[in-house]
Amino acid sequence: MDTSSVNAVLFDLDGVLHIGNSPIVGAIETVDLLRVRGISCRFLTNTSTLSRKSMQQKIMGMGFYVSPEEIISAPEAALRYLEQLGDPVCRFLLADDVKQDFSHFRQSRTKVEYIVIGDIGDTWSYEILNEVFTCLRNGAKLIAIHKNRFWQTGEGLKMDIGGFIEGLEYASGTEAMIIGKPATAFFEIALADLKLPPSEVLVIGDDIDADIGGAQKAGLRGILVRTGKFSQSYLESSAIKPDLVIDSVSDLPALLELAPYTS
Repeated sequence: MDTSSVNAVLFDLDGVLHIGNSPIVGAIETVDLLRVRGISCRFLTNTSTLSRKSMQQKIMGMGFYVSPEEIISAPEAALRYLEQLGDPVCRFLLADDVKQDFSHFRQSRTKVEYIVIGDIGDTWSYEILNEVFTCLRNGAKLIAIHKNRFWQTGEGLKMDIGGFIEGLEYASGTEAMIIGKPATAFFEIALADLKLPPSEVLVIGDDIDADIGGAQKAGLRGILVRTGKFSQSYLESSAIKPDLVIDSVSDLPALLELAPYTS
């Protein structure tokens, strides 16, 4: 793959740069080297359990240097979208840390125009699903922070919110608006921020559907890493074909032919 024109890299976070609270071997050094060599970095995440500020603090605590502006999160994209609509009445099924960022919107449990769903962990219940179902049947629109099938934790793969979103769509006969990856608009936010064309930007991810498939639909090249949620059998059965597969993010400097940095 020709990488001579690469001027920026969009990194997924969990599973690519770290797993849980532990950085992947070589990830910190890779990001630092890219910066030294003049390659811009942005960090794209569908994570909806942490606000952007909390996300930055977590990443910094692991040894990465990341400014808040470099983190492009799906909840942040949802916030921008809702603000463009004016003053809609919403219901937010979001983690408490993230929900604070949406506190300025009018809210209701039952008479709503938009329902925004992210990760709420063990809070899911049949009662909540039925309340959302009723709102959708009454005309509310469904916004999903993402539709991931599963995610990587320190204890292994766990079911993500995609199954709940799919079930609500099926039961209500509606279709959710997906805000985060693989939505093309989400990648376009990063491109606009970088002021670069897709041909000059790489996406590095461990999710062949959200990261690689989304990147390719947006005209970007997608490199899949064999860390995080990577599955060889899933790769072989997928209709999505990455532009390249590498063992881990630590292989990126060699791919980009970046000389090691010595202070």
